[in-house]
Amino acid sequence: MSEQVSERPTVILSGFGDEAANQKTAEQQFAAFAAIGLQYYSIRFIDAGNGIKNVMQLTTAEITKIRHLEDEYGLNVATLGSPIGKVKLLDQEDGTKNRFVPFDKYLNEDVKKACELAHAFETKLIRGFSFYHPKGSNPADHLPQAIDQLGQIAELCHRSDLTFGLEVEANLVGQTGDLLGEIHRQVDHPAMVLIFDGANISTQGFSPTETFDQYEKMKKGIGWMHIKDYRHPQRMQRTTHVDEEALKHFVPANLGDSAHEAILRDFKELIPAVEKKLTKRGIPGVILDLEPHLKGGGQFGGFSGPDGLGVALRGLCKVLDYVGIDYHLRDFDDVCSARGF
Repeated sequence: MSEQVSERPTVILSGFGDEAANQKTAEQQFAAFAAIGLQYYSIRFIDAGNGIKNVMQLTTAEITKIRHLEDEYGLNVATLGSPIGKVKLLDQEDGTKNRFVPFDKYLNEDVKKACELAHAFETKLIRGFSFYHPKGSNPADHLPQAIDQLGQIAELCHRSDLTFGLEVEANLVGQTGDLLGEIHRQVDHPAMVLIFDGANISTQGFSPTETFDQYEKMKKGIGWMHIKDYRHPQRMQRTTHVDEEALKHFVPANLGDSAHEAILRDFKELIPAVEKKLTKRGIPGVILDLEPHLKGGGQFGGFSGPDGLGVALRGLCKVLDYVGIDYHLRDFDDVCSARGF
């Protein structure tokens, strides 16, 4: 009897559009993505003709123009790359430039606006963060307040038929897999999932083995992943605060120290269950979102250039091929279909 071959799980490949564009114009972003074979992108910073703006500042006319250009280039929005949650928990001077907004105002203005924009761009996913605790304080001490506020954000997204993704990132309350996993456990809301980002853990001084351990602490809540990797020429020391503007040494996922091969090999077994959960919420599948920062990164964004994004995509595809995860890039049939052949 011949052995039955199991079906390989499939992911959706996407990336932050502004990573690919030298001047961040919509046309540059979309041309680069179409050329390297992607059909999804995450919208963050974009120039729709009136200068570079964060997605949260776009006008109705700019949104309409971007939507028309998406159709022209055959693109769909994977996630709204919002900065929701990148504000202070407390109105307290701590030597940073992070702003404070009273939470009721933030929820009813900023978060509501993000929900409206997600609908305008026809995506079900909003990327967000877990709030800044005062610099120098223990993030665990601020879990109760962060959990309360994130639960309210999740509920507002839920009422808008959207899902909120909470990204692991340095300097925030949810800066590690341990902390973010605990937030997810206590919030316990169907509209909130976690976003794993290997480099955001590696840049805090975690070794590859430790980065995998941090992934395991949050993997029960993972809804999608950002693909970004890091390889420092010297062994980094663990730190409680990262100077994000000084970071460099970002590399493609097949060259770094963020354990992507081991993590994606493990995640492969989870993809069918995660996909089932997401599709019930109207989400097309499990997204791997390229945010490579190959030419630099910072607190609110990063840059790879059209060449760097192509290199990063090929690096990710090598890892996916090796561990046995399928994906789709544009092919001749897609080109013919777009031209009506």
